[in-house]
Amino acid sequence: LPTAPNLLNQCFDADAPNTKWVADITYIRVKQQWLYLAVVVDLYSRRVIGWAFGVRINARLVCDALKAALFKRGYPSGVIVHTDRGSQYCSQVYQRLIKAYDLKCSMSGKGNCYDNAACESFFHTLKVEHVYRIAFESMEHARREIFWFIEAYYNFKRKHSKLGYQSPVKFESAASKIAA
Repeated sequence: LPTAPNLLNQCFDADAPNTKWVADITYIRVKQQWLYLAVVVDLYSRRVIGWAFGVRINARLVCDALKAALFKRGYPSGVIVHTDRGSQYCSQVYQRLIKAYDLKCSMSGKGNCYDNAACESFFHTLKVEHVYRIAFESMEHARREIFWFIEAYYNFKRKHSKLGYQSPVKFESAASKIAA
């Protein structure tokens, strides 16, 4: 499968929204099954701007997360979208989506998990602060809880030291007021 160069080189700072996004997939145990969560995070504010669930870890899952991010952000072009070298991100359907929206594909070095540390950090926060505290009764229960964590808590209330102890949404809002 084709890969892309590493355009981030572990530089996880962004001076403006929609310049650098990171994306990845994690596994969440629900009884005797796995639920897969694909996310897209804007490095400017650490906001989760796109995400999708699936019971299969495939290209459709990551494409759905990227489409959600594009919709939420108004379809910006020229964004660096950094991922690992997983088959889902190397797939033709995902690469066509990247090209169709004039995005710049970036991929981690082979076997280097630190190249996508910002996304891994979000998954760690999600699991330690929420997932590991709940015994999910069903896939729907897991989806509801993770939806709440991302959309009601993490993006709007969880403070980040990197953002001057503001939430991602508050950081973006404050920055847009300063720029205006």
